[in-house]
Amino acid sequence: MTKIDRRKAYYLTLDTETANTSKSNMDDPMVYDLGYAVHDKYGNIYETNSLVIADIYCGERELMKTAYYAEKLPKYEKALANGDRKMVSLLTARQIIKEVCAKYNIKAIIAHNSKFDYKALNQTLRYVTKSKYRYFLPFGIPVYDSQKMAKDTICKQSMYRKFCEKHNLFTRTGRLPENAQVLYAYITNTPDFKEEHQGLDDVMIEVAISTKCFRQHKSMKKLLFAR
Repeated sequence: MTKIDRRKAYYLTLDTETANTSKSNMDDPMVYDLGYAVHDKYGNIYETNSLVIADIYCGERELMKTAYYAEKLPKYEKALANGDRKMVSLLTARQIIKEVCAKYNIKAIIAHNSKFDYKALNQTLRYVTKSKYRYFLPFGIPVYDSQKMAKDTICKQSMYRKFCEKHNLFTRTGRLPENAQVLYAYITNTPDFKEEHQGLDDVMIEVAISTKCFRQHKSMKKLLFAR
């Protein structure tokens, strides 16, 4: 059992993978994969979990069989079979997150481009419960955006710009990238790194990014919702 140090600040980083339930409206992300890790600002991991959301993964099965998602299904089925992932309802996932946040007295919930994950989780909850419940994350816990954090720290480093120039990693519009894949490639000096685009795998990348940001000991924007 993990021994919790009440003097320590714990964070919960999460990542979602989503599908769209409507072909005519691609702005309705529905969460079928939710991964999370509890960690401190130094990158030490205390708990992880990988949750497959039955309401979408099973309930929207025809959607999950299509194109992009179909390629992922064998990996998910294998992981579910060997216990590396857990199949739960969305409401159970919501309760798990609530209990973990209480257990560790989570200081902040972190995601890269957290606006997307925040919206996707809320929208899926409202879809599944017909708006009986509207907010997925526990009330009162700040939400941090590691993309904002990186923009104010890592992305300002000359070495980061040189890395992107050397490996031709700028965006299509010629801007310095702020996405998790390139930031992690820089941190680990692996220019050919590619994200798995699976919840818990991407969470570990995002933990490394926020850890790198915290280590800069510089002022940075963190909050998804500025106070």
